[in-house]
Amino acid sequence: MNKKTAPEATQRLRYFQQKQDAIVQTIRELVEIESPSDNKAAVDQLAAFAATKFEVLGGHVRFHLSKDFGDHLQADFPGTRPSKPILLLGHYDTVYPLGTLATMPCRIEKGRLWGPGVLDMKSGIALMLAAIGGLQAWHGALPRPVTVLLVSDEEVGSSSRPITEALAKKSAAVFVCEPSYGLRGAVKTARKGVGDYTLKVTGKAAHSGLDFEKGESAILELARQITAVSKLVDLKRGLTLNVGLVQGGTRINVVPAEATASLDVRVVRMQDAALIDRKLRALKPVNRKCKLKIEGGVNRPPMERTAGVAQLYDKAAQIARELGWKLQEAAVGGGSDGNFTAALGIPTLDGLGGVGEGAHAPHESIVIDELPRRAALLAALIERA
Repeated sequence: MNKKTAPEATQRLRYFQQKQDAIVQTIRELVEIESPSDNKAAVDQLAAFAATKFEVLGGHVRFHLSKDFGDHLQADFPGTRPSKPILLLGHYDTVYPLGTLATMPCRIEKGRLWGPGVLDMKSGIALMLAAIGGLQAWHGALPRPVTVLLVSDEEVGSSSRPITEALAKKSAAVFVCEPSYGLRGAVKTARKGVGDYTLKVTGKAAHSGLDFEKGESAILELARQITAVSKLVDLKRGLTLNVGLVQGGTRINVVPAEATASLDVRVVRMQDAALIDRKLRALKPVNRKCKLKIEGGVNRPPMERTAGVAQLYDKAAQIARELGWKLQEAAVGGGSDGNFTAALGIPTLDGLGGVGEGAHAPHESIVIDELPRRAALLAALIERA
């Protein structure tokens, strides 16, 4: 432990412990404004609420308007020293439809706060607010510029990507306040890239009783192709391919003329994204009377553990030691908007949000007592990055 800074770290941790109830209350307020990705009015309501919270702290708020999804919120805070800003990145949309609170109410029980979106990632928004407020309380103003970007469509593919990338290019580092990994609260230093592909087979329809031999079954050809693409999985390389949805045919007595499969691809390295793309586009029909069409691609590049990412983790681990715990790191299969910023070469650290479990599930919850040290960690990272 750094003996010089440890007492200051202890004081700051105590500060956030005294603010714990207020942080919990902010999270509750955010959770109780439901914000499913596909409901623009609901997401915009939450955006307006969050905007007032950042404005109270002195942030200059602007909205990036979106026609198809909710508007995206940007809040800019000046700093006392001239430097590139830190980008605090997150989202306020959730996977839960309106009305979920009726069966999954926000509540405190067994040392946890439960509710839809509490972990992914409304607690992360509250931690941003707490960290900014703490730094202002200690310094009178932020020691460096900070930009907050909260997008409305992360859960459904992030059409907001150009905004995220533009702000990241102006930033010294990006801190993603998505949930930490596991109940030990590991930060995320690597994430897999994500691809979506559609494989369409066109055959020839025929009556399955009268003219069976004149038909060319698209479903049979698709089954053969599924067997072929399943062989592209390479677990040692972290390359996975899942056929998650299959559709085809019209009636049981018709040889099917069309069939499609939707594929989910995950890759650890960008070079593997190019590799799997080439292999999928090189597929040939087993039945040459059928035609194949492959569409899609890797739409979220992998977040690789670069030197810049590793340096941020080392800083975070040092801060955690000063605060009295060992901060672990993790590589995970799911993607976030941090994938975009890391792929640009901007040092990015993910998983700085709440500690809990059950994201996207009925038991979604956060550990309340973990909130103060997550806020202290984020505040110190803003100072030192």
